[in-house]
Amino acid sequence: MQLLAVPMASSGGGGITLLIPLILIVGMIWFMSRTQRKQRERQAQTVAALAPGTKVITTSGLVGIVEETDDEYVTLEISDGVLVQVVKAAIGRIIPDEDATADEAVETTDEVAEPVEALDPVDVPDAGRDKADGKVQDGPKLPPTHSEN
Repeated sequence: MQLLAVPMASSGGGGITLLIPLILIVGMIWFMSRTQRKQRERQAQTVAALAPGTKVITTSGLVGIVEETDDEYVTLEISDGVLVQVVKAAIGRIIPDEDATADEAVETTDEVAEPVEALDPVDVPDAGRDKADGKVQDGPKLPPTHSEN
């Protein structure tokens, strides 16, 4: 019995198969940089719109009202009389005025609403208060864990 070595058929286009992954990688890098550029532009617009009295949320979740701004820092009032100075880049977003949205949502009518009578308190039976023997029942127990016998 004799074995013959037969050359494998070439798939052809060897150069193009190496070029397709390279094009995909370059495309992904371009798309990610484009997204980051848009985020930077949006952040710059947010920082440019800061004015005293604007309510903002920082990137760390701190909510406050802008008291003053300078080149690098923003002074926020986070509570009555409590001022905090943060970097402008830490401003995450501006909170729209609640007064403006509330004014749009409220419809004015000429009718005067009648006062609602006070409701009698409702007695809810077996609400965990006094039991028949005068003791308060414990809440439900959790199932035992693997360490308990």
